[in-house]
Amino acid sequence: MPIIPLLRNQAFDPETIAAMSAALSEACQTLGLVDGRDVEPVARHIVNLAQRGVHTKDALSRGAIQGFKADLH
Repeated sequence: MPIIPLLRNQAFDPETIAAMSAALSEACQTLGLVDGRDVEPVARHIVNLAQRGVHTKDALSRGAIQGFKADLH
């Protein structure tokens, strides 16, 4: 699942969007997720983090993984 569909009505610069896309790919690979419903919560965590000012791939990926795992408990 690309991150772009979740960015409707959002304003991010191209560099942040690239970091968000790379973070989604990295986080999903780490979590063993493939495209589909399981990926969307991870993508939403990434968008939420970016809205709060997190813009690096590594920080977005780490935060999304932590958020996703927390949602499971």
